[in-house]
Amino acid sequence: MTRLLPGVIAMAAIVVASNILVQFLFGQWLTWGAFTYPLAFLVTDVMNRVYGAKAARKVVLAGFVTGVICSFIGTQIMGEFGPLVTLRIAMGSGLAFLTAQLLDVAIFDRLREGRWWRAPVVSTLIGSSVDTAIFFTIAFSGALAFLEPANDVSWAGEVLPLLGSGPMAPLWVSLAVADWMVKLALALLALVPFRVLVTKLSPNPA
Repeated sequence: MTRLLPGVIAMAAIVVASNILVQFLFGQWLTWGAFTYPLAFLVTDVMNRVYGAKAARKVVLAGFVTGVICSFIGTQIMGEFGPLVTLRIAMGSGLAFLTAQLLDVAIFDRLREGRWWRAPVVSTLIGSSVDTAIFFTIAFSGALAFLEPANDVSWAGEVLPLLGSGPMAPLWVSLAVADWMVKLALALLALVPFRVLVTKLSPNPA
């Protein structure tokens, strides 16, 4: 377990940082948390490549527990419009993280014998897409208002041009697409630190 400690600490730090930074806007469609959260996939993939799928799942579980704690704390902090973390956001965040990260681990493990870049790219792109879809749908879709009737998310359903210039779509869809695009870009950029970290941590480079 000691060998996994750096991965556990890194994952916990990313989850905590993302939960804090998501409170601060970056432009019209993003928050600062959009730039830190995707690093969780980098941690998972490095641990998977160096120590295997079982170890990676333990790191994911540590991140999930950290996220649950952060969400609970957020529900106790009152902001201008209510709790910083609503039930729907907590549910969406937890389910999205656990599902996407475990999916990432499984896909990476299936592709680990291919070219060194294929497993991290494919697993992260698919995992990131699932993460975005689950979180934004549960947290903001009007179709799931029954999950938390007292939470008014009608603002997220306002129909506007997608990302300000595309076809008409609910605001939460623009938020999701912007978030997804950042995840995809960072998935490619993360190949550099992935290669460096794996080379340093493993006697047999990826």
